[in-house]
Amino acid sequence: MKHNTPLSPLPLSHLADVQRRVLSVAQLRAHGVSAARTTAQCRPGGPWQLLLPGVYLLHPGPPTSEERLHGALLYAGRPVVPAQAGRDKTDDALRYGEAMITGLAALALRGFAAAPPLLSLERIDVLVPRTRRLRSTGCARLVRAHALPRPEVITGLPVAPVPRALADAVAELPDAKAVRRLLTEAVRGGHCEPAAVVKELNRARLLNRPHVVDAVDSLLAEGRALAEDRLYELVRTGGLPDPVWNVDLRLPGGPHLGGIDAYWPEQAVAVELDTRAPRHDEDALWTEYARKREHLERLGITVVHITPKKLRESLEQQATVVRTALMAATDRDPAAYVVVLPR
Repeated sequence: MKHNTPLSPLPLSHLADVQRRVLSVAQLRAHGVSAARTTAQCRPGGPWQLLLPGVYLLHPGPPTSEERLHGALLYAGRPVVPAQAGRDKTDDALRYGEAMITGLAALALRGFAAAPPLLSLERIDVLVPRTRRLRSTGCARLVRAHALPRPEVITGLPVAPVPRALADAVAELPDAKAVRRLLTEAVRGGHCEPAAVVKELNRARLLNRPHVVDAVDSLLAEGRALAEDRLYELVRTGGLPDPVWNVDLRLPGGPHLGGIDAYWPEQAVAVELDTRAPRHDEDALWTEYARKREHLERLGITVVHITPKKLRESLEQQATVVRTALMAATDRDPAAYVVVLPR
C-alpha cells in the first residue's frame, strides 16, 4: 500500500450500542466520527439525517416522540462541566446543561389527559436561560427565562415543574376550554396547588387575558372545594369533635369579625384555610388576613391557619395541630362571647 493511499473510514457499528439514536455533533466527535463523515452519512438516501442544527438522527425513518424530546434538549442545552455542577445533578441534567422540557410536552410527559400526545405536537418547548443565544427552529421552540426553576427528571429527561410548564403552555393557547381543562386537571390530579399556578401565570403576565382570568377563577373554585374536602377528612380521620362549618363571627351588636371555615365554640378555636392566590393585590390580601387573625386572637379565639398544600402533604400533622389547640383551651382565659352565624 502506498503512503498516499487514503485509509478506509472506520465502520460505525460501534454506534449501534448507543442507547439513544440521537446524538449531537460533539457526541459524534467523541465517538470518533468526523464532521465530514457525519455529512456523508446524511446525504439523500443515507442512513442518517439532520434532526436539528448540530443534532443528528442515526436512522432514516421519522423520529419517535422520545427522539424529538432528546433532540430538542441537545439543540437547546449547553452541557455543564461535571466539576462545576451540583452533587445532586443527574447525568441527564449534565448532558443538557440548564435546558429542560416545558409547556405542553412537559405536561404530556406527566400524563396529563388534557395535553395532546407528544407525537402530535409540532413544537417541543424547551426552557433555557435568557442569555442562551439560539433561535427556535424545527421542532424546538425556545422559551427564555431570567431565573430557571429546579427541573424534575422524568423518563431520563429534565422537565420543568408543573406550575411553570402550565404557564408556558397557557401562553401559547388561545382556546379558553383547553386552558381551563389543563388548569383543572393540574389541581384535581394533585400535581400542584392553585396558588403556585396563579403565581406563575402572574409572573408571565398572562392574567390580563380574559380567557385566562376566567380559567383561573374556575381553578381557584376547584382548589377551594378540594381543600374543604380535605379539611372535612382531617376532622373525620383525626377523631376531632365536629365543629360548625363555614360560619361568620360577629360581636354581639358589634362589627363583623370575618368568615371562618371551621369553628369550635366551646374551645374558641377557629380553622381558616389560606386559599389566597398571589396576584397584584397579594400584600393587601395578606394584610387583611393578618388583621382578622390578630383581632380574633385579642378576643381569646385561637386561629389555626392551614394552607391547601399542608392539608395535601401532611394531613395527620395538621390534625395534631388542631387537636393541640383544642386541648389547650382549658388552660386559657375564657374567650369573649361572639355570635356565630351561617355563611
